[in-house]
Amino acid sequence: MARKQPRKGLPFTREMIQATQAVPSVLTDYRFAAWDVFQELPLPTSDDEAWRRTSLRDFDFESLSLANGRPAKEQSVESSRALISDAILKQNPHVLLSSSGVIAKQTENLKEKGVVFSSLTDAALHHPQLVEKILGKVVSPRDGMFAAAAAAFSREGIFIYVPRGITVETPLFGISASLGAGTAHFFQTLIYLEEGASLNYLQETLSTADHDSPSLTGEIMEIYIGPNANLQVTELQNFGSQVWSFGHKKALVERDGNLQWGIGALGSKLTKHFVSVDLVGKGAEGRVSGMFFADQEQHLSYNTLQRHLAPWTTSDLLFRGALNGKSRSVWRGMIYVAEGAQHVDGYQANRNLVLDPGARSDSIPGLEILNDDVRCTHGSTIGKIDEDQLFYLLSRGLPRVEAEQLVVQGFFDDILKRFSISAVGENLWERIRDRLMSYA
Repeated sequence: MARKQPRKGLPFTREMIQATQAVPSVLTDYRFAAWDVFQELPLPTSDDEAWRRTSLRDFDFESLSLANGRPAKEQSVESSRALISDAILKQNPHVLLSSSGVIAKQTENLKEKGVVFSSLTDAALHHPQLVEKILGKVVSPRDGMFAAAAAAFSREGIFIYVPRGITVETPLFGISASLGAGTAHFFQTLIYLEEGASLNYLQETLSTADHDSPSLTGEIMEIYIGPNANLQVTELQNFGSQVWSFGHKKALVERDGNLQWGIGALGSKLTKHFVSVDLVGKGAEGRVSGMFFADQEQHLSYNTLQRHLAPWTTSDLLFRGALNGKSRSVWRGMIYVAEGAQHVDGYQANRNLVLDPGARSDSIPGLEILNDDVRCTHGSTIGKIDEDQLFYLLSRGLPRVEAEQLVVQGFFDDILKRFSISAVGENLWERIRDRLMSYA
């Protein structure tokens, strides 16, 4: 019996690409070039190795319309769904991106330092030479059909540039809110740090309401970390239950640069994201800490890649996931060490906690090492709640529901502590706890 394949691809045309006098040529040239690639690339199928355990056959791509330019009537972007609260946003510089447009708040202090924190269109209009440095240079439209779609049909994005030697003392925040309701929402995030720069950035993607009709989000994140620069970036995902989310995200880290990348995912019907770190300069370091919680029939899939392209580089990746209901997770990780990249230290681990017999986790670590004099290790675990831990808590008089919650909280604790803003980690855990209570 032949495998059922996804329905025909996205129904968007070249005429839907935003190309007006108000859009700088650096963006329109990039988008039309991405359109050419988009036409060449088919929808991925289960025959593709990276998609072998993630099926798109139940999604009707042809029914989608572009969300860009439509007002979000149900709620403001500052949605009650957000993990980054309104109180945090009001106190800090931020960019809010929705189908209705962009709201940007930047302080005079940042402008005086030469920091650019704005919509992608504004950055391309006022600083085209900066946008050209990174746009399409880290993530290529050829990385996949959804990368090409996001490159071609994004009408907005978030752009951050930190000049040489500048430390941004205040965290910066970004929120991208999709409309849902049968629409496709595409956006981009570009972060460029010059030599010796330092930044802490937190970004959340969410949907403004939980609709019955399936919708799609596609995103690109391109990160460049210059020599001896430091970036701490936190990504949070909290989509509604009918959102299908696709993302291509990649960081290039130069000599002695440092990346701390945190990822937290709660929502969506299906998530398929590719997360890559390229250590391209001697002494570069990259640390990725990810966590997700899935229940009902959610499907969350992450492909991670740590590429050591220079000697004396260090990478450390830890992904933790808990699954309830009939949910499923897929994690496929790879450490790649290039020829000539000696004295490399690479580590990756994936830990999964299965809370229901109906849930399933697939964990696939991998190594590709093209020389010796390296230290690279990997591992993965899939298991249930530790009965000894549970017995200990029950013997202290805790009800079973509270005891199980404490075990799950302890399972995520080391990841939650890595979030640079403690209130964000607390909000994330509160959402997980509420969902655990629904199964009590």
